[in-house]
Amino acid sequence: MALWEPLSFAISLPGTAMRDLVVSDGTRIAWGERGAGKTLLLIMGLGADHTVWEKHVAALQRSFRCILIDNRGVGSSDSPEGHYDTARMADDAAEVLRSVGGGPAGVIGISMGGAIAQQLAARHPELVDRMVLTASWASMNAVSEDLFAELRDLRYVLSPAQFQRRLQLLIWSPPTYQQRAAELRAERDVPVEGAMTSHAFAAQVGACLSHDARDLLPSLALPVLITCGRLDVFTPIAAAMELAALIPGATVEQFHGGHAHHWEDLDRYNQLCEEFLR
Repeated sequence: MALWEPLSFAISLPGTAMRDLVVSDGTRIAWGERGAGKTLLLIMGLGADHTVWEKHVAALQRSFRCILIDNRGVGSSDSPEGHYDTARMADDAAEVLRSVGGGPAGVIGISMGGAIAQQLAARHPELVDRMVLTASWASMNAVSEDLFAELRDLRYVLSPAQFQRRLQLLIWSPPTYQQRAAELRAERDVPVEGAMTSHAFAAQVGACLSHDARDLLPSLALPVLITCGRLDVFTPIAAAMELAALIPGATVEQFHGGHAHHWEDLDRYNQLCEEFLR
């Protein structure tokens, strides 16, 4: 989820002082901390920084020490040139987790963040003890491939408002879009400050397109909750079913929503995550 720069709910997280960690390849990764308790790492999706977590952190910080990161290419993190992939981005997250201590951690990953979380659990299993994968995939199907490629191409040719409109139409389910149409339309007119570069956006799209964890997932040995929206056109429900088939013991919770089902049914989503990750 979260393919915006910013879209709905992309507001500053009060009290989140961002710090920097220079990871092993020299990239500066920004991270912040909220709440107290068991460590919970939150990994957002394509084009979104840590601020997009606000509606979730407001609830989760009551039970967890929430660690928020800006993936490479977005927010306050560096945007290095060249290829991005979910394995390297998982290593970024692992280096942050090791630096903050308090592990093993719970992890929530949304969309591309879920792909990064899969790699994190496979590459650094000692750091992760429970994981929630939301609107994510093990490997791209044809629908998602073409939608991600379309976004990469449109990013160069549409105005910011036109690009937001396209994202909104993809991410929200039709019933929610209908209910919130006036608000969504108004958001398109808000100037975008600090938007990620076109290169960084394309590089993150490349990481999404190249992600294929099908050979890694059967070896995972931790509890995994998968959430999906029945009306998700961006990562269709079949992607969640493939994840569930590949990860031993994984459970699936379906929502009557779209790619943004974790916002469309926010209270249920937050409660599920809190109960599962405890």
